[in-house]
Amino acid sequence: MKNFISTCLSLLICSASFAYAADNIATLRGEALDKQKAPSAIPKVINSDIKQVRNYPMQPPVIPHTTRGYEVNLNNNKCMACHSRERTGESQAPMVSVTHFMDREGNFLAELSPRRYFCNQCHVNQFDAKPEVENTFVDMHTLTKRNSQAK
Repeated sequence: MKNFISTCLSLLICSASFAYAADNIATLRGEALDKQKAPSAIPKVINSDIKQVRNYPMQPPVIPHTTRGYEVNLNNNKCMACHSRERTGESQAPMVSVTHFMDREGNFLAELSPRRYFCNQCHVNQFDAKPEVENTFVDMHTLTKRNSQAK
């Protein structure tokens, strides 16, 4: 019976201290964990059609236009309406990289590889939004230039 009472007391003390701690936990949300913050407005997609600088070699290019309403599924890929080899002359969009026509073993295929068919796995839109957290990223070119000047 003593063990049961001491266990109950321990649980009561732990739950009281947890309730106190929950109000004092710092979060990125800026709210207590048990409060629901009002959602922010959905940021606008940067729709400039201007290519963005890549930060490192082999970085997938970002999408410089809106893709709202684009259908990409097993039967249809709206991106290829402009970015396929046959359509780039008319659309003036860059052609997808030759790597998108390679299979796992590095063999070239006549059509787009199934591994590279769903564009948004790697390519993303850019939004006009304030970063949620501070970003101290330094691109590779700046980093190597800084390192070579330090020597």
